[in-house]
Amino acid sequence: MKKILFIFLLTHLSCTSQTDCPEGINLLPMYGDVKKCARQLQLDEEFILESEKQFGDRREASVFYVDKGWDYFNQNDFDTAMKRFNQAWLLDPNHPQVYWGFGNILGKKGAFEQSVKFLEQSIAIEPLNRNVYESLATSYGQLYLKTRKETYMNLRIKALRKAIALSPKNASAYGELANSYAYFTQKDSLIKYIKITDALDPSIISDEVRAMAKKK
Repeated sequence: MKKILFIFLLTHLSCTSQTDCPEGINLLPMYGDVKKCARQLQLDEEFILESEKQFGDRREASVFYVDKGWDYFNQNDFDTAMKRFNQAWLLDPNHPQVYWGFGNILGKKGAFEQSVKFLEQSIAIEPLNRNVYESLATSYGQLYLKTRKETYMNLRIKALRKAIALSPKNASAYGELANSYAYFTQKDSLIKYIKITDALDPSIISDEVRAMAKKK
């Protein structure tokens, strides 16, 4: 496996000498969706062929690079994670976790509108992953804090409800739902979801949110 990573890193370094080759595209989702130069296209083909040779098929190779992407993501190395998710996308553009990875990285970088786009693409391919809905709720929540547009809060709540429907004992999603209702003047729903969250995990709700529930 190390051989594949080493080959790919070398080939992308060599691209920088090609004046007509767009640079830095492996740090953007789907390589920035730009037109690659002939040399880059050749290197992509070589990478795919080598991956098929080592893993047997593209799908298996894509799973390997997705796993690598998450490893780097969890280490907060978002640039390397993006490179690995791009490799996985090159091998299998229908892999739902690729788009989840893109969305999470963009969210970490504050590009919440783009994050939402890729998370929704992941859901379109695989609609039963409750974790993606939680990621989507996070990005919508950040958009709400940025713009104070009620539409984003409603979309956040919708995503959290979907996550809960897929995982009814999901304490973290219930907690986030309670946090969402803390922004509403009417506190009935906030109190309701604090009680549900507490029944599952009483450590999730913050003292600040509990205090909000007591405000008139």
